[in-house]
Amino acid sequence: MAKLVIRGGRPLKGVVRVGGRKNSAVAVLPAALLASKGSSVIENLPDIRDVRVYLDILRHLGAEVEVLDEHSVRINATRALPRPVAYAVAKKMRATYYLVGALLARFGEAEIAMPGGCDIGLRPIDQHIKGLTALEAEVTVEAGVIKARAERLVGTTIYLDVVSVGATINIMLAASLAEGTTVLENAAREPHVVDLANYLNAMGARVVGAGTDVIKIRGAAELRGSPHAIIPDEIEAATYMIATVGTGGEVVVENVIPKHLEPITAKLREMGAEVIENGDWIKVRANGRPKAANIKTLPYPGFPTDAQQPMTALLAVAEGTSLVTETVWESRFRHVDELNRMGTNIRVEGRTAIVEGVEGLTGTSVAASDLRAGAALVVAGLIADGVTEIEGIEHIDRGYERIVEKLRGLGAELDREE
Repeated sequence: MAKLVIRGGRPLKGVVRVGGRKNSAVAVLPAALLASKGSSVIENLPDIRDVRVYLDILRHLGAEVEVLDEHSVRINATRALPRPVAYAVAKKMRATYYLVGALLARFGEAEIAMPGGCDIGLRPIDQHIKGLTALEAEVTVEAGVIKARAERLVGTTIYLDVVSVGATINIMLAASLAEGTTVLENAAREPHVVDLANYLNAMGARVVGAGTDVIKIRGAAELRGSPHAIIPDEIEAATYMIATVGTGGEVVVENVIPKHLEPITAKLREMGAEVIENGDWIKVRANGRPKAANIKTLPYPGFPTDAQQPMTALLAVAEGTSLVTETVWESRFRHVDELNRMGTNIRVEGRTAIVEGVEGLTGTSVAASDLRAGAALVVAGLIADGVTEIEGIEHIDRGYERIVEKLRGLGAELDREE
């Protein structure tokens, strides 16, 4: 097993470039299966494990996948088939359930093992099933396998009982080739939902309203491949911004959309940091020890749950007491025990973490339990005095490309040991 070894206490300084958005990539890649004609060239793909797994799945389904460079691929799905996707593959990440909507729309059938991914709480697929069933599909879950069939999908009005990014995307994929118009109400508004809509429209679909809570999808008779560039990953950007403040540094984060980072920017400014936005880059400069702040995670445009864990690591060394309330996932404080091993003073009561700021952290051996917990431990390791060894970094590999090289470029001292 690999581990990260971080010798902390060094301020981050310099310039770092953010890659493509993980959550966009794992929605756009299955959408490429919808094209019965032509090829799609997908650019700005992050070089991460989840993307590599998805490309292998597309190959398994019969799509032609040509890697053009480390961030671009050409996908031709004209000869793809609705082959089953086994648990051995599906367990590697959560987003394999998007294959249900894509294969159902293109072929009228799908058989996908229940997905895996980070263990951050219950992640039911009831809203996915509700939406696909409303489109006149038959969906069952048998022995851990999602099976969907439909002679034809028919557009209708669907109201999601809870805001679900996954269900929103799955329904969009299925509805893009359905007969008639689908109106999706109480839809997720996240930027990667908009990114997917832009790709679907370029393929010949007719999606309007993405970015609002009502999305209308008029089904097309067929879709064709199209070029598309993935939007930047705001969680990767947020992680470097947070680490910069924690280490007392000054960093320019390039290839970002500042609008997507507004919740992070607002909190860092509240904590006393200086944040300057300019086009597609953001400069972050620490101004001494950060101040305490309260965080409450919410669906976009609220504070993102994926940034909660790294931000908790920063609040752990802030001056004063902070409250972190997690409203999205009920088991997203599993990083707290590991942070407390490094000298933090955090206690969890229900869905709220009470963070008593301490003046410093001490490096030790810790383990990442999920992707963003791993990012939190990296932030803590960069802040801490001494050496921090982080096991379980296969979780980090799922969402951060070349994190060792990027942090070294900012002056951090760390190694990956196999």
